[in-house]
Amino acid sequence: MPLPRVLLGVAGGIAAYKSAELLRRLTETGHSVRVLPTPSALEFVGAATFEALSGQPVHTGVFADVPQVPHVRLGQEADLVVVAPATADLMARAAAGRADDLLTASLLTARCPVLFAPAMHTEMWEHPATRANVELLRSRGVIVLEPASGRLTGADTGPGRLPDPAEIAEFARLLLERRDALPRDLAGRRVVVSAGGTREALDPVRYLGNRSSGRQGYALARVAAQRGAHVTLVAAHTADLGDPAAVEVVRVGSALELRDAMHAAAKDADAVVMAAAVADFRPDALAAHKIKKDGSEPPPLRLALNPDILVELVAAREPGQVVVGFAAETGDEAGDPLHHGRAKLARKGCDLLVVNAVGDGRAFEVPDNSGWLLGADGSEKELEAGSKALLASHVWDAVAARLD
Repeated sequence: MPLPRVLLGVAGGIAAYKSAELLRRLTETGHSVRVLPTPSALEFVGAATFEALSGQPVHTGVFADVPQVPHVRLGQEADLVVVAPATADLMARAAAGRADDLLTASLLTARCPVLFAPAMHTEMWEHPATRANVELLRSRGVIVLEPASGRLTGADTGPGRLPDPAEIAEFARLLLERRDALPRDLAGRRVVVSAGGTREALDPVRYLGNRSSGRQGYALARVAAQRGAHVTLVAAHTADLGDPAAVEVVRVGSALELRDAMHAAAKDADAVVMAAAVADFRPDALAAHKIKKDGSEPPPLRLALNPDILVELVAAREPGQVVVGFAAETGDEAGDPLHHGRAKLARKGCDLLVVNAVGDGRAFEVPDNSGWLLGADGSEKELEAGSKALLASHVWDAVAARLD
């Protein structure tokens, strides 16, 4: 099977140095990547860097390698075009249909998904001309990511920062898995997502926890934000995951802290997704000092039951709010994971339940996921194996349909 053919456009901004990391991620995950920098991009990163990482020649003008007609052929043959960083100038030229270098000419001939990752100063991102160009590009089917907020050049901070290369690579993979994965169907909606695993303190050193990395919850937050939603992510302990672009992050530690944060955030939300792995139990008392290993038998561990946050959110929801739960299940003598998932959906009362079969390297601490999406209306959809962003996109498809 041929490798997916990706064109990586690089515009002339300081964030161009991050495109080398994105290029490395794309090539190491099995993509054939041709880099198309603008002439100004080469003022920041030299052609030799892109050629060494991609293994392919780098040109900026339409008169290089004329017999191969690259300004037409490259776009025609591409499976995906990613432009990162996409500057205000590049987006203005693309919106106007300009073809004054190899990158913009290739954009006109591409009939595959096109993904722009903007990077510029806040004032440029918020200028009416840029906003108009973004909306025009989106109306033509171009996927323009919301930028991250953070440190820009100099001492400036604000929205306009290039999303992390790992996040851009995640969306690139999603678009190759599902060519229609990022509609703006959640624009104007408020959604709340929980992620990660809670930790229940036993003493000042030890805790009870679980194996959740938080990747699935973060993927849900990322995809929702890029589908237009205002997203609050309530994050318990995660595996050093960077904050998703255009997402408000609230950090918590224990199940009780997560409970309070979710109830506060869910009050005015259109959709609530409980993807966090919440500890079922906590120690009924916190030792004031580290429990010593002194050769004697340790004291018995007494546990208290944590609240069922999903059930509480279902009971407290406003009319029209869609509530989604997650269930990590294993099979036993009573039934398989899907059987247990159906029973859990009935007990919890949520609108949708994602059932993941866990164990043997599945679901937890891995980049991919699969399972089933069960609806309170009796619907059932098998979620094929793929990236966690792919599973997230299926969940938001179902949520958007119910919100509509």
